[in-house]
Amino acid sequence: MPLAHTTFRATLFAAATIAALPASAADFYAGKSVDLLIGAPPGGGYDIYGRVVGRHIGRHIPGNPTIVPKNMPGAGSARAAGFISTIAPKDGTVIANIMPGAVIGPLLDPKMEVLFDPTKVKYLGNVNNGVRVCISGKNSSIKTFDDALKPNSATFGGVSTNDSTRDYGYMHIKTSGAQYKMVSGYQGTADLSLALERGEIDGRTDTAASILQRPADWLQRFPAVVQNGPERSADLPDVPSVYDLNPKPGRLFETINNALSVDRPYVLSPGTPEERVQILRGAWAEMLKDKQLIAEAEKRRWRIVPTSYDRLEAFYRQAVRETPPDVLKQLKELFP
Repeated sequence: MPLAHTTFRATLFAAATIAALPASAADFYAGKSVDLLIGAPPGGGYDIYGRVVGRHIGRHIPGNPTIVPKNMPGAGSARAAGFISTIAPKDGTVIANIMPGAVIGPLLDPKMEVLFDPTKVKYLGNVNNGVRVCISGKNSSIKTFDDALKPNSATFGGVSTNDSTRDYGYMHIKTSGAQYKMVSGYQGTADLSLALERGEIDGRTDTAASILQRPADWLQRFPAVVQNGPERSADLPDVPSVYDLNPKPGRLFETINNALSVDRPYVLSPGTPEERVQILRGAWAEMLKDKQLIAEAEKRRWRIVPTSYDRLEAFYRQAVRETPPDVLKQLKELFP
């Protein structure tokens, strides 16, 4: 079923469910605060969108609790993912915004699943599906994806293990034969953007949504080389998809791409009472229709392209539970 139809159906269901809740359930949040954990440093796309959610969702939660955004970076949001799974109250008063790399983590190291199992948290949805785009520096020798496949001395910047900026870089080295050098250790996407501006690195991965918020001439100075993921950004029609370049990429590539492409999920702790899950899913659905949110997004050139909670659940269940053993073995060999 098309993504738009799935999202619309889930939105209607969630909104109808919250309307049917008893007053005692809907009044739980009155006078309370809700922590919104952002699994990334300040200044990047995760932080921007997380704070957008923080400004608007509280109006749609019965009782109008105060939403308190808190940055909790670390290990590609594995710190925030572990916190929401094992430490945070299981009462619906903590929401975490995690990175897709946190899903890859348990695939690579089963011990990580003790701290975070992406099939057990309760998904609310996301506000932007974050098509990932590889971009090139202004002085880089890499202007097309074919250039990356030739011998070169280019450097590709990334953040850390489980972070999609790093994971996509290695994915292209291991599955497509890209020959640039991967340099990790940057503090976040804002730090990576500064490195690209300074000419310290030759390329990096960013989301199409983040790129399109920049000044109009930015893409002329830092051209997009290739779009990643099973879906592509309609705002970048002239940028080829990795599937255009490799129509039969194989199960390993598709597993990584599917797991990384569903971006910026918002989750609740496992064991959160179902009535509160439904309260927050209903609030999420109403927030996405909020005229104030839409007006702010249009003014700031933010893209609101949501994915429903049931679609997120299906993506991550497939990535974690249905990946064949031989592909899992290749995954563990893929990322150093």
